[in-house]
Amino acid sequence: MMRASMPWKSAGGILLAGIAAVALNGATSDARSPSGKSQNPDQAQTHPLAQIPRLASGKPDFSGIWQTLSEADYDLEPHSGRRDAPPSAGIVEGGQIPYLPKALAQKQHNFAARAKDDPRLKCWSLGVPRSVYYPAPFQIFQRDRDLTLVHQLGNQVRTIHTNETQHPESVESNFWLGDSRGHWEGDTLVVDVTDNNDETWLDRAGNYHSEDLHVVERWTFVDKDTIAYTATLDDKSVFSRPWTIHVLLNRRRDKNFELIEDYCYTLPYDEYYPHKGGK
Repeated sequence: MMRASMPWKSAGGILLAGIAAVALNGATSDARSPSGKSQNPDQAQTHPLAQIPRLASGKPDFSGIWQTLSEADYDLEPHSGRRDAPPSAGIVEGGQIPYLPKALAQKQHNFAARAKDDPRLKCWSLGVPRSVYYPAPFQIFQRDRDLTLVHQLGNQVRTIHTNETQHPESVESNFWLGDSRGHWEGDTLVVDVTDNNDETWLDRAGNYHSEDLHVVERWTFVDKDTIAYTATLDDKSVFSRPWTIHVLLNRRRDKNFELIEDYCYTLPYDEYYPHKGGK
């Protein structure tokens, strides 16, 4: 999407994968039990998917404030604990990201330089899908024609168009948050994301992509307060094949919870504002 306003340079694991997969299967069962057997009306009303919020049009309504509890942003792949990251089983289906040999060398270089080269530390927009599983809340405003995602970190704003419009035809388009066009497959929102720039990373461990990145997201309610988020990433310049991540997003239900302005002030504004940590 478009750049965020200055100073931004703008615009879960094998087990978790299994949980998300179960959620996706369950999400299509309507008034049936997870086993696929028909339920009586009383049972159907108590099924978690019978309680998900919906727009007047009947489409699932993802409006609300969401946040992952996963360690995905520290490193998408399985890793042990280290000084700058808690241990995690990772959220990559199958475990490892299928890098091309030359691209793997660049990833290893990024990892070695992560303390200074992570675009997050430069106060740049996080890109897609990283902005979804970054460990800070984001708010969704939804109507029939689109969803607007406002992220607390940097107040970056992304629009997912659901009005049957197509990606821009210009080959020069590459945005910090890409261009997102969604459609519905039952109760699942499927989002096609193209036109990404190559300035963002996928996590703090140096996993990265090129401008050829193509992301297909799937957003599905597990219950009224949980979303199963899946993203398949394809980038022929960096990866040997498409690969998929799974993560759960939880609704923030804290009393009076709201987004707080969290600009990563730096660069030309440093002389006017003290940087976090006094640096």
